[in-house]
Amino acid sequence: MIDQEGDIMQEKRLKAWGNNRAGQLGDGTWTDFRTTATTVLGLTSAEVVQIAAGGTGPTSGHGLALLTDRTVQSWGANGSGQLGDGSVFSHNAPGQVVNLSSAAGIAAGGAHSLALLDDKTVVAWGRNNYGQLGNGTHSDSSVPVRVEGLDKVIAIAAGLHHSLALREDGTVWTWGYNINGQLGDGTSTARNVPAPVSGLTGVSQIAAGADHNLALVGPAGNGGVVMAWGYNATGQLGDDSTINRFTPVKVQDTWTGEVSRIAAGAKHSLAVTGKDDALHAWGQNTSGQLGDGTTDYRITPVPVPGIKGVQLVAGGREHTLVLLADNTVRSWGANGSGQLANGTTTDSSTPVTSLTALTGVDKIAAPVGGDFSFAN
Repeated sequence: MIDQEGDIMQEKRLKAWGNNRAGQLGDGTWTDFRTTATTVLGLTSAEVVQIAAGGTGPTSGHGLALLTDRTVQSWGANGSGQLGDGSVFSHNAPGQVVNLSSAAGIAAGGAHSLALLDDKTVVAWGRNNYGQLGNGTHSDSSVPVRVEGLDKVIAIAAGLHHSLALREDGTVWTWGYNINGQLGDGTSTARNVPAPVSGLTGVSQIAAGADHNLALVGPAGNGGVVMAWGYNATGQLGDDSTINRFTPVKVQDTWTGEVSRIAAGAKHSLAVTGKDDALHAWGQNTSGQLGDGTTDYRITPVPVPGIKGVQLVAGGREHTLVLLADNTVRSWGANGSGQLANGTTTDSSTPVTSLTALTGVDKIAAPVGGDFSFAN
């Protein structure tokens, strides 16, 4: 690009930071980690519609980017085919997911990926040991396969080994791993095709943690109630207990005002609340990922001090990041791989400013099973 005075201007690019041992930062290297933002190769900010981050552990991970032409690019770990390029070879720069040209949404789980199509059906690829691809089998697939019996879908989410879809009628459908009740059907039996979450209707948003889920019931920002189910050993369901729940329970609404957004990390949960778009967090806090200045687990939601004007929120394995109204990215929690992007590898239990070298950020992502972050 050239400005009016003839000077060369650098196009805005998708940025990434944190652990990179699987090439999940997409910058063309296998450098261990980045403590400040690096550029994902080949993707301009203008062509990226949506980003997603997946991962199975601290050093693993993969990235997805939905482009304006409805194709999807992927990079990072690929041992189970989660990049959808027909191979099981990892790559450290974006490449195209095959046989996919009409995507409208994306989600990344542990080692599997999902895409919502224009026709409101869903495809999936990658690891399938628990049926998380939803195609009636337990065979991994390195190319997209159709999720069986699912239509009229308006949103998707992916946990570590399970998947979710929100349909037009406000019901939530789940499939995959279920040992902790994360499918919400009242059992602990894994399932390789979708089925509805018990007793849950009127849902407007969904979010998936590693082994738990959140749903916002009612219109976002207009009286929504947060429901949760699945694994709860660290209080991530927010119901004042540490008991796993096999059907949805109500998160204790310790906030005032309405809920506008929900998000989940591996074992912690997040909600944007009130007219000032404040943030509440609950669940595991080993690395300070709740941002309340402590490392104490919280079994009911607590406010994140000093955080208001939250536009977007994302949860990682043990870190959290938000985009604020002043266009800054703040983050907190685990930082051993530089996933907070503040130039250090020191954990922080209070928010720090991420050095993204980006203006006009309108997308962020973090993996429920990984230690890295994206912003665009």
